[in-house]
Amino acid sequence: MNRRTPRRNCHCPVVTYRPMETRHSFKAPGRADRTGISLVEFFRLFPDDSSAEAWFEKHRWPNKVACPKCGSVDVARVESRKPMPWRCRDCRGYFSVRYGTVMQSSRLGLQTWLLALYLLMTGLKGTSSLKLRRDLGVTQKTAWYVAHRLREAMSTEDFLFCGPVEADETYIGGLEKNKHKDKRMKAAGGPVGKAIVSGVKDRCSNRISARVVPDTKADTLVGMVQDHAERGTLVLTDEAKGYLPLRKKGYGHRSVRHSVGQYVDGMAHTNGIESFWALLKRGYHGTYHQMSEEHLHRYVGEFSHRHNVRPADTSDQMARMVARMDHKHLPYKELIADGTRARRLAA
Repeated sequence: MNRRTPRRNCHCPVVTYRPMETRHSFKAPGRADRTGISLVEFFRLFPDDSSAEAWFEKHRWPNKVACPKCGSVDVARVESRKPMPWRCRDCRGYFSVRYGTVMQSSRLGLQTWLLALYLLMTGLKGTSSLKLRRDLGVTQKTAWYVAHRLREAMSTEDFLFCGPVEADETYIGGLEKNKHKDKRMKAAGGPVGKAIVSGVKDRCSNRISARVVPDTKADTLVGMVQDHAERGTLVLTDEAKGYLPLRKKGYGHRSVRHSVGQYVDGMAHTNGIESFWALLKRGYHGTYHQMSEEHLHRYVGEFSHRHNVRPADTSDQMARMVARMDHKHLPYKELIADGTRARRLAA
């Protein structure tokens, strides 16, 4: 089928797939039901900073250029581009397409930013800062900062699903036995010393919402479901005790018992969200090798966003990111403050 249609009264978006005869004859690597962009095509489309700037302006202001400071559309282009390409006649401020976005105050060219965006959106298992350093021709510190600013734009996705939904949690972190003896937790093994990520996957829209949580207590896990699923929704989980109060909260609940080898019981299973956890961990082990706990929420947001937009063409995925960049300025001092704060708490 070329179309997935949600149930009546469902709030989930309709995911539409174009018929085969309307697609381009050439396909870049990736899903067969969408059009990709190869690196050769990318540089043909965006050979310089001017073409990249025109693309950013087109997608940030699809109707008319508006001042990001006051919202006025009474603006004028500054031919000399000094101090910036646009001037607002109402607030008399100057601005560019970077202002108020994750690209604000950056000295990198807009072609470089667009290439970084393309690489992060098309890297299914993530793109390390070392690869970005080589591909962008910048330092590793700059590549790391660029990647985290783009992840910041991806990391705030919350949906209210109509269900049925799968709910599960996973543990992110290295094995205690592989750590230095002085850094090992006393009760080594299992989830000890790892960060916890809780997620909800909607079977209707195939979307995922996931976030880092402090524990696996009932209040935390049920609260995650309440934040992302309407009351009355059927929730499918494993046998974790934290999900037992769901029925009392007004949800339908079915589970499978992994401890005895039961993974599917009719429609009850968590295979969908576990496939997402598998991809997240492939990125952890194969691409990043470490996701520091203070920045883990951005990595989770990156993988969640990429999963949720994967039915779209690559050009559409990139265009949607432009709107998400707005009001997401992340100063470097604020970024590294997360790590400093975490080290102080651990000391």
